[in-house]
Amino acid sequence: MDRVRRQLGLTDAYLARLHGQTVTVAVLDSGIKQHPDLKEALFAFHDFTGQSGKAGRRYFYQTPYDDYGHGTHVCGILAGNGSLSFGRYQGICPGMRLVVGKVLDERGDGSVEEMLEGMHWVLETQSQYETRLLNLSVGIANLRSKGKEEKLRAMLERLSEHGILVLCAAGNKGPATGSLSFLGAGSEVISVGCHDGEYFRGDPSRCASRSGRGKRNSVVRKPDIVAPGTRIKSCSGRYQRGMRAEFAYEVRSGTSMATPIVTGCLARVLQSESKLTAKELKRLLTSTATDLGEPWNQQGWGMVCPRAMLERVRRGSF
Repeated sequence: MDRVRRQLGLTDAYLARLHGQTVTVAVLDSGIKQHPDLKEALFAFHDFTGQSGKAGRRYFYQTPYDDYGHGTHVCGILAGNGSLSFGRYQGICPGMRLVVGKVLDERGDGSVEEMLEGMHWVLETQSQYETRLLNLSVGIANLRSKGKEEKLRAMLERLSEHGILVLCAAGNKGPATGSLSFLGAGSEVISVGCHDGEYFRGDPSRCASRSGRGKRNSVVRKPDIVAPGTRIKSCSGRYQRGMRAEFAYEVRSGTSMATPIVTGCLARVLQSESKLTAKELKRLLTSTATDLGEPWNQQGWGMVCPRAMLERVRRGSF
């Protein structure tokens, strides 16, 4: 994360000048570990997966946990304070409040029904938690069931109508055209692809080589935006109390990592100007992006540029 913050211009000296109010971000993923870097950020947790018990009974735990690790890594990118690394691996926006719903099990699998339950919970508790953004670092392929597709689209529209801006991972099924994750295809959602700029060029394992892409020659730019996603070091879901600091973090790659980077940048903007609507945020994000010279269906509007967004807000020209 130290490399990403430098790459995006979010140096310690620059961030020290930023002040503002607390922003609440919802995350639907595999949960969240009780990690020291995230202790102050976690505001609410709910498990929608349940655990299989005797006679087919399901048990739902409201004590925060993450038996897959993906969600903890994502939350660290968003809001980790880097306490175990002396700030080196802190996230994009420490100080935000996290509302975490567990919709993925110990294998990273989930169902449409559990995702819908999680989205409904985010919507239902919006006023209570003052939720502004929803991070979905979860890829969903095209569904065979039209009914399920329609329910997901309807819920995404409801979230948007209520002022919650949804950010979805573009998925890692690229680089074929039309390989974008289903969740990020709608106009009301910001889909986030992966691109590391000048880093990892020539490396076949770089995230951009498999980042989900929109349809070629489409007039709609999908994904909407890109952000770094290769070898991102953040909080480990395997953390245990007393573990040495070097083992409290792990490296992961994918559009799942790029998405919370963009979400965190938008949270920074909301800290500076809380009155921005979801539509204004999206317009600000896309209009300030750095054009990387890649095809539209790969980069969308370009690389996220948080300092340009924050400067626009400072001038009141959003």
